[in-house]
Amino acid sequence: MSQPEPLIRNISDTARWAAVYRGRESDRQDALFHDPFARRLAGDRGEQIAASMKFTDRHTWSWVTRTYLFDQFITEQIAKGVDTVVNLAAGLDARPYRMALPPALKWVEVDLPDLLNYKDEILAGEKPVCQLERVRLDLADVAARRELFQRIGAAANKVLILSEGLLIYLTADEVGALAQDLAAPSSFQRWAIDLASPGLMRVMKKKLGAELERAGTPFKFAPEEGPAFFARHGWCPADVRSMLKTARRLKRLPVLMWLISMLPEGDPRPPSRPWSGVVWLEKQ
Repeated sequence: MSQPEPLIRNISDTARWAAVYRGRESDRQDALFHDPFARRLAGDRGEQIAASMKFTDRHTWSWVTRTYLFDQFITEQIAKGVDTVVNLAAGLDARPYRMALPPALKWVEVDLPDLLNYKDEILAGEKPVCQLERVRLDLADVAARRELFQRIGAAANKVLILSEGLLIYLTADEVGALAQDLAAPSSFQRWAIDLASPGLMRVMKKKLGAELERAGTPFKFAPEEGPAFFARHGWCPADVRSMLKTARRLKRLPVLMWLISMLPEGDPRPPSRPWSGVVWLEKQ
């Protein structure tokens, strides 16, 4: 007898999963952001994945906080003169449609062909608020990504890179190589990432790892040195914002997590302690 198809079939299905939580937040009267496209993009499969992952359902605050922090950084950097945004592994992100962005802003989405084809289909008829380009590319293709980064960099003055939900699926060597490629174009100046500690990754693997392992998308990257990892690859941490502390301020934490959030996180943060944050990197 054939085995039933797993809910998470590949890395692209994690984008449907993430879209569910953006849709749920958007339904709230006190929503921190509004993504009217999220539920359509998530589809039935996204809802089924979220329903099967009880651990993440109890930690919706982390998905919401990550989106909020990236939104805030994008807004801040555009106000400082960013003219191009490059969203690596863009998934089902709808920021070029839902955010108040300058019409002249160039926004480049990079992801696998099948995922972007699906996104084109779901968003057919919708109009982005800025200049949107979709690039179908596997970022594991080093020569192709270097060529893309050079092309984008040559046409821009000040570029912001986003890699929301990407790095945790790469090895440390792969992250380091990507960081060095991103540092090559002179106009690539800012990079927004999300980062987990080794302690948090151990928890996530225990709760979610089996499903992701079956899909061939295991968690891999959680550097012992935290944001300082990037210093030897051309990037310096300029700002580190704790997901837990931010979620408390935004009133998105359940009671138990609110109590935990009152504890000092320490600096440097102990790698054994569960921690996640959004980090703004500046090129050295």
